[in-house]
Amino acid sequence: MVYSGSVRDLSPWLLIEKRKRQSWDDYFMMIADIVSTRSTCLSRRTGAILVKDKHIISTGYNGAPRGIRNCVEKGYCNRKKMGFKSGEGLEYSYAVHAEENAILQAAYHGHSTKGAVMYATTSPCVFCAKSIINAGIVKVHYIEDYPHDFSLQLFKEAGIETVKYPKERLGQIRSEFDEILRQRENKNKKS
Repeated sequence: MVYSGSVRDLSPWLLIEKRKRQSWDDYFMMIADIVSTRSTCLSRRTGAILVKDKHIISTGYNGAPRGIRNCVEKGYCNRKKMGFKSGEGLEYSYAVHAEENAILQAAYHGHSTKGAVMYATTSPCVFCAKSIINAGIVKVHYIEDYPHDFSLQLFKEAGIETVKYPKERLGQIRSEFDEILRQRENKNKKS
């Protein structure tokens, strides 16, 4: 569905119109999913947000560092060009992962990540997992599995809770959201 309304209209809070208020986990995961649309990675669109006391303190998506042309602008993925498979050759990627970007953005803007909860569209890679552990993040929600699961082992050893969010639930929320937009559009046509 193509929607040409304002950004405000794309808020998950529109679901209140149905008198069905989403859970905090649904709300934050939907926002992480929306953040992933800013990704400039040609291989995988990933979004992450950091939350403290039910307030978003930062967002991150996978993309090149400030001042460096991203893969979309370059027209190629450096890792793929070098023949690496998904999850391999990360040191040759132009992209900073979404999870790391969320942590870096929190630091850049002076927000402590100690005690924060992360919502990410993909389970973190091992490098991001180490950053998450050292940043004091206490819980990680994710939708998709990363090609390697060593990060989940690190989280377990560090005492960080991980929650795999059901992908079907995100699909259900998107469907509900699309229905609300259709109803709103029809209502506006009748006016």
